[in-house]
Amino acid sequence: MSNSLKQIHLAAHFPGVNNTTVWSDPEAGSHIEFSSFAHFARTAERAKFDFLFLAEGLRLREQGGRIYDLDVVGRPDTFTVLSALAAVTERLGLTGTINSTFNEPYEVARQFASLDHLSGGRAAWNVVTSWDAFTGENFRRGGFLPQDQRYSRAKEFLATATELFDSWRGDEIVADQASGTFLDDARAGAFAHRGQHFDIAGQFNVPRSPQGRPVIFQAGDSEEGREFAAAGADAIFSRYSTFKEGQAFYTDVKGRLARHGRTHDQLLILPAATFVLGDTDAEARELAHEVRRQQVSGATAIKHLEFVWNRDLSAYDPDGPLPDIDPDPGEHTVARGRAQVRMYRDPLAVAREWRELAEANKWSIRDLVIETGNRQSFIGSPATVAETINSFVQADASDGFILVPHITPGGLDVFADTVVPLLQERGVFRTEYEGTTLRDHLGLAHPATDTHPEQAAS
Repeated sequence: MSNSLKQIHLAAHFPGVNNTTVWSDPEAGSHIEFSSFAHFARTAERAKFDFLFLAEGLRLREQGGRIYDLDVVGRPDTFTVLSALAAVTERLGLTGTINSTFNEPYEVARQFASLDHLSGGRAAWNVVTSWDAFTGENFRRGGFLPQDQRYSRAKEFLATATELFDSWRGDEIVADQASGTFLDDARAGAFAHRGQHFDIAGQFNVPRSPQGRPVIFQAGDSEEGREFAAAGADAIFSRYSTFKEGQAFYTDVKGRLARHGRTHDQLLILPAATFVLGDTDAEARELAHEVRRQQVSGATAIKHLEFVWNRDLSAYDPDGPLPDIDPDPGEHTVARGRAQVRMYRDPLAVAREWRELAEANKWSIRDLVIETGNRQSFIGSPATVAETINSFVQADASDGFILVPHITPGGLDVFADTVVPLLQERGVFRTEYEGTTLRDHLGLAHPATDTHPEQAAS
């Protein structure tokens, strides 16, 4: 492989907490049966992907008092699924989204350290926060944290978990009944954390795991989210869909690393991306249009518009014009449990922009949602898609992509069979795994193994 070319990182997202999946397709499978997860993971490993990624919702989301019709209804527990996948894969990284707002550091650290042991060093944690009282009701907290406190808690949560991971040195002797040896250091696993959000002390009971600690992912585009990732994450998800936006995000986040004592290669930037492949570019474009029409029904279009308008728009015709009333900028949201409501920080400005687009292009509500709701999508023949992915990475618009197929579990197969070989021919993607851990795949250093609780990062 040429040393002058950046190596592309590829991952696969099992699309369980969004509306990407086309449920009406006869090939769409279960999101509950383990066979679906196993098929998806084996395909990703066959293609030598870095990791599989699971999102997680802590409550079924609803709109208008009803469960949102295109979301997955139910999802097995993330740790349970990833632990099972560890038994049917050998090299593929296993990344799970675990919330820092409604969990506790000790239990999360213990679960991830256990997963890292069970998988031989392939665990990763996507650290997220939750803003809404809707989810909080499941945890009987009666409310939610303001954004500044969410990130403050998340930062301390990660620091505390890191202290727990690092509470075991690499050279401690673990008790072995057969040989009669015991721990040679009474401090093994000892920790004490006194902070604003957590005041805990005790002994961590999971020895140092193969990676030292799991790989840390973060998803967040706010100022707080970018800074949180620059300070302590190993990778950050990006939602930017165009080449220039991708480059701007890449430059901004990478530029924050130095003030945290980190180097350019210590944080990877990985946008999510859908894809539609055809024998020709024209065929792929036709198929992509059909897929988007399946993903965005009339009812879905109205629901999506409510994210911005913050009003009940059920009386409007999805094939008609946009509402002439303005969005309600208040705090109350009609889309309970839908994080998209908070994504639009200036709904009045978004409404003005969308009206201008709809008028200029003669778009209905449904047309507008279809055209503006795309993630970064790769559409074309395998050769076109391979070229586009490579151009993004080589030009520092990303370090790779997390692929989100619209058919689960078999939708990744065609990418693995047609696009991956072309990237391998270009010398920008591995033909075999060169290491055994996820840190090896991502080119990340393993944490030092001689730290003690008082030396851990904070």
